[in-house]
Amino acid sequence: MTHTLFLVLKLFAAIGCGLIAGVFFAFSTFVMQALAQQPPAAAIATMQSINITVINPWFMTAFLGTGVVCLLAIVAALLKWQPPISTFLLMGSLFYLIGTVGVTIVFNVPLNDALAIANPNSTEGANLWANYLTKWTLWNHVRTIASLIAAVMFTLIPLK
Repeated sequence: MTHTLFLVLKLFAAIGCGLIAGVFFAFSTFVMQALAQQPPAAAIATMQSINITVINPWFMTAFLGTGVVCLLAIVAALLKWQPPISTFLLMGSLFYLIGTVGVTIVFNVPLNDALAIANPNSTEGANLWANYLTKWTLWNHVRTIASLIAAVMFTLIPLK
Protein backbone atom coordinates (compact mmCIF):
# COMPACT_ATOMS: atom_id res chain seq x y z
CA MET A 1 0.00 0.00 0.00
CA THR A 2 2.78 2.45 0.91
CA HIS A 3 4.59 1.72 -2.34
CA THR A 4 1.41 2.41 -4.33
CA LEU A 5 0.83 5.67 -2.46
CA PHE A 6 4.40 6.82 -3.15
CA LEU A 7 4.02 5.85 -6.81
CA VAL A 8 0.76 7.80 -7.20
CA LEU A 9 2.21 10.86 -5.45
CA LYS A 10 5.34 10.63 -7.60
CA LEU A 11 3.32 10.41 -10.82
CA PHE A 12 0.98 13.32 -10.09
CA ALA A 13 3.75 15.48 -8.66
CA ALA A 14 6.12 14.86 -11.58
CA ILE A 15 3.43 15.58 -14.16
CA GLY A 16 2.18 18.68 -12.33
CA CYS A 17 5.65 20.12 -11.75
CA GLY A 18 6.64 19.42 -15.35
CA LEU A 19 3.48 21.02 -16.68
CA ILE A 20 3.95 24.17 -14.59
CA ALA A 21 7.66 24.29 -15.47
CA GLY A 22 6.63 24.27 -19.13
CA VAL A 23 4.19 27.15 -18.67
CA PHE A 24 6.79 29.25 -16.85
CA PHE A 25 9.49 28.24 -19.36
CA ALA A 26 7.32 29.58 -22.18
CA PHE A 27 6.99 32.92 -20.42
CA SER A 28 10.72 33.10 -19.66
CA THR A 29 11.89 32.16 -23.14
CA PHE A 30 9.51 33.96 -25.48
CA VAL A 31 6.34 35.50 -24.06
CA MET A 32 8.07 38.17 -21.98
CA GLN A 33 10.60 38.80 -24.75
CA ALA A 34 7.77 39.35 -27.23
CA LEU A 35 6.04 41.73 -24.80
CA ALA A 36 9.33 43.62 -24.32
CA GLN A 37 9.35 44.35 -28.07
CA GLN A 38 5.91 45.98 -27.93
CA PRO A 39 5.14 49.59 -27.03
CA PRO A 40 4.61 49.80 -23.25
CA ALA A 41 0.87 50.53 -23.55
CA ALA A 42 0.27 47.42 -25.67
CA ALA A 43 2.50 45.26 -23.47
CA ILE A 44 0.81 46.43 -20.28
CA ALA A 45 -2.68 45.83 -21.68
CA THR A 46 -1.68 42.37 -22.90
CA MET A 47 -0.10 41.36 -19.60
CA GLN A 48 -3.10 42.70 -17.70
CA SER A 49 -5.28 40.46 -19.87
CA ILE A 50 -2.99 37.47 -19.35
CA ASN A 51 -3.07 37.98 -15.58
CA ILE A 52 -6.86 37.88 -15.63
CA THR A 53 -7.12 34.97 -18.05
CA VAL A 54 -4.65 32.78 -16.13
CA ILE A 55 -7.09 32.59 -13.23
CA ASN A 56 -9.03 29.70 -14.73
CA PRO A 57 -9.88 26.18 -13.54
CA TRP A 58 -7.31 24.44 -15.76
CA PHE A 59 -4.29 26.46 -14.73
CA MET A 60 -5.29 26.83 -11.10
CA THR A 61 -5.91 23.08 -10.79
CA ALA A 62 -2.49 22.35 -12.26
CA PHE A 63 -0.72 25.02 -10.18
CA LEU A 64 -2.48 24.62 -6.82
CA GLY A 65 -3.34 20.94 -7.27
CA THR A 66 0.36 20.20 -7.66
CA GLY A 67 0.95 22.12 -4.45
CA VAL A 68 -1.62 19.96 -2.65
CA VAL A 69 0.02 16.80 -4.01
CA CYS A 70 3.38 18.10 -2.76
CA LEU A 71 1.92 18.69 0.71
CA LEU A 72 0.56 15.13 0.73
CA ALA A 73 3.95 13.86 -0.45
CA ILE A 74 5.67 15.62 2.45
CA VAL A 75 3.26 14.06 4.94
CA ALA A 76 3.64 10.60 3.38
CA ALA A 77 7.43 10.90 3.29
CA LEU A 78 7.66 11.95 6.92
CA LEU A 79 5.13 9.43 8.24
CA LYS A 80 6.66 6.45 6.46
CA TRP A 81 10.30 7.32 5.85
CA GLN A 82 11.79 5.10 3.13
CA PRO A 83 15.14 6.32 1.81
CA PRO A 84 15.78 7.30 -0.94
CA ILE A 85 12.11 7.56 -2.01
CA SER A 86 11.14 9.82 0.89
CA THR A 87 14.19 12.04 0.33
CA PHE A 88 13.25 12.67 -3.30
CA LEU A 89 9.58 13.23 -2.37
CA LEU A 90 10.60 15.73 0.29
CA MET A 91 13.12 17.57 -1.89
CA GLY A 92 10.81 17.76 -4.90
CA SER A 93 7.93 18.97 -2.76
CA LEU A 94 9.98 21.68 -1.08
CA PHE A 95 11.38 22.94 -4.38
CA TYR A 96 7.85 23.24 -5.75
CA LEU A 97 6.21 24.70 -2.65
CA ILE A 98 8.95 27.22 -1.84
CA GLY A 99 10.48 27.93 -5.24
CA THR A 100 7.29 27.91 -7.28
CA VAL A 101 4.26 28.59 -5.09
CA GLY A 102 6.14 30.69 -2.52
CA VAL A 103 7.93 32.82 -5.12
CA THR A 104 4.64 33.33 -6.97
CA ILE A 105 2.89 34.57 -3.82
CA VAL A 106 5.73 36.73 -2.51
CA PHE A 107 7.06 38.23 -5.75
CA ASN A 108 5.01 37.67 -8.93
CA VAL A 109 1.51 38.26 -7.55
CA PRO A 110 2.36 41.64 -5.95
CA LEU A 111 3.94 42.74 -9.24
CA ASN A 112 0.80 41.59 -11.07
CA ASP A 113 -1.41 43.46 -8.61
CA ALA A 114 0.55 46.68 -9.18
CA LEU A 115 0.33 46.25 -12.95
CA ALA A 116 -3.41 45.55 -12.77
CA ILE A 117 -4.16 49.13 -11.69
CA ALA A 118 -1.65 50.80 -14.02
CA ASN A 119 -2.90 53.01 -16.80
CA PRO A 120 -1.27 51.57 -19.93
CA ASN A 121 -1.28 54.98 -21.65
CA SER A 122 0.45 56.93 -18.88
CA THR A 123 4.10 57.78 -18.23
CA GLU A 124 3.75 56.14 -14.82
CA GLY A 125 2.46 53.00 -16.51
CA ALA A 126 5.44 52.93 -18.90
CA ASN A 127 7.87 53.35 -15.98
CA LEU A 128 6.09 50.64 -14.01
CA TRP A 129 6.24 48.34 -17.04
CA ALA A 130 10.03 48.69 -17.38
CA ASN A 131 10.47 47.72 -13.73
CA TYR A 132 7.81 44.98 -13.94
CA LEU A 133 9.35 43.40 -17.02
CA THR A 134 12.75 43.02 -15.36
CA LYS A 135 11.60 41.90 -11.91
CA TRP A 136 8.71 39.68 -12.96
CA THR A 137 10.85 37.88 -15.52
CA LEU A 138 13.67 37.34 -13.02
CA TRP A 139 11.28 35.75 -10.52
CA ASN A 140 9.66 33.75 -13.29
CA HIS A 141 13.09 32.30 -14.12
CA VAL A 142 13.34 31.23 -10.46
CA ARG A 143 9.90 29.60 -10.63
CA THR A 144 10.81 27.85 -13.86
CA ILE A 145 14.02 26.41 -12.44
CA ALA A 146 12.39 25.42 -9.13
CA SER A 147 9.48 23.60 -10.76
CA LEU A 148 11.86 21.90 -13.21
CA ILE A 149 14.11 20.73 -10.37
CA ALA A 150 11.02 19.50 -8.53
CA ALA A 151 9.92 17.53 -11.61
CA VAL A 152 13.40 16.00 -11.85
CA MET A 153 13.36 15.05 -8.15
CA PHE A 154 10.04 13.27 -8.55
CA THR A 155 11.22 11.58 -11.73
CA LEU A 156 14.37 10.28 -10.05
CA ILE A 157 12.41 8.41 -7.38
CA PRO A 158 13.42 4.79 -7.83
CA LEU A 159 10.72 2.23 -8.45
CA LYS A 160 11.04 -0.84 -6.26
